[in-house]
Amino acid sequence: MKMKTNTEQWDVVVAGGGASGMFAAIAAARRGKRVLLLDKNRQLGEKLGITGGGRCNVTNANYDVRSLLANYGEAAEFLFSPFSQFGVTETFEYFEQRGLPLVVQARKRAFPHTERAADVVAVLRKDLEKHKVHTKLGCTVRKILTEGNAVTGIETNQGIFRGESYILATGGASHAETGSTGDGFKFLKSIGHTVKDPTPTIVPLAVEDEWIKSMAGTSMSPVKIAFYMDGKRKFAKTGKILCTHFGLSGPLILNSASRVGELLLGGEVTATIDADPEHDSGTTERRIVKLFDANKNKTLRTVFKDICPPGAAKGIITLLPDIDFETKVHSVSKEDRKKIVRLLKALPVTITSLMGFDRAVVADGGVVLSEVDTRTMRSKMLSNLFVTGDLLHINRPSGGFSLQLCWTTGFVAGSSV
Repeated sequence: MKMKTNTEQWDVVVAGGGASGMFAAIAAARRGKRVLLLDKNRQLGEKLGITGGGRCNVTNANYDVRSLLANYGEAAEFLFSPFSQFGVTETFEYFEQRGLPLVVQARKRAFPHTERAADVVAVLRKDLEKHKVHTKLGCTVRKILTEGNAVTGIETNQGIFRGESYILATGGASHAETGSTGDGFKFLKSIGHTVKDPTPTIVPLAVEDEWIKSMAGTSMSPVKIAFYMDGKRKFAKTGKILCTHFGLSGPLILNSASRVGELLLGGEVTATIDADPEHDSGTTERRIVKLFDANKNKTLRTVFKDICPPGAAKGIITLLPDIDFETKVHSVSKEDRKKIVRLLKALPVTITSLMGFDRAVVADGGVVLSEVDTRTMRSKMLSNLFVTGDLLHINRPSGGFSLQLCWTTGFVAGSSV
């Protein structure tokens, strides 16, 4: 069956209505370009609407470009030009000039002052409408059509759309329920680009320890977690962790997942959690002795909740089966007290795996940056194709760095078509 060709010719056709796609469409339309934006979902910004737990971590308030780029690993050398064109300062200005001020919270994470991702999406949709970007929803890209070193059209379930320039912004492989299924990787491979297969890089960790699973919903902060492979210590981080029904999550865990994934390829991965990282063992024991002295006639079970991080006592108790927690504190032996200290300084964890793409905050993978002119986001293989956002192979932590990458690459592509 012959595919219907839509006769209308556009200056720019953007495939993907997520953060980078919408931003690219706006940037191009503000320059007077006739822009068509295609998206497979029923509404634009599906994935953006759930980011940051629905609060939307818009950016990271690190205004120094080189300092910010240190968070993007090996990609940093490719990103100085685009981030110099549109960086954190410009992101703040963009949203604040459109009536949505940003507020900076812990670890420099910037959120809309309303803490509603829907408000970020609303700003973008309004700007698309203002600049007369034409959108087609429920429009699934099936193929990128090429001839020679140029794209000639985008084949979709609604026919073929043609333009002078094309921006591919179909997203990576995290949160498939929002339409971000990694199709763009397939398209880019089909037209000759080198594409790294994605792995979920900012994800929770699955563990086998029931004491952690029994504390689902409990946060512990600050703690220090040290990771081991086959018993050899590899790295450690301090911060906040969240116990879940499958294992561990929270900022510290999410930002350790990529390295833990590498360790899992090499052997058994275990960890220890120091629940009192600000003190050495001696100081921790003195704190416990002081607490015992003040509560001599209470049971150890009653006092134990004040020794542990809030809400954690019920799980940690299960790791001390040979201690009688109904004993009065004044009768707790020195040996048992030291056993408690040793445990609090090294709570045992066995990591079984990273959680999958369905729980990934970010997945890496995508076009290798050496095949993209990052000054413009233009493909070095196809003269009128531009690539943005999660389709680029860039590893980064959580904390606003992914969305800033989308704003930056979307703006640069839209400004260069």
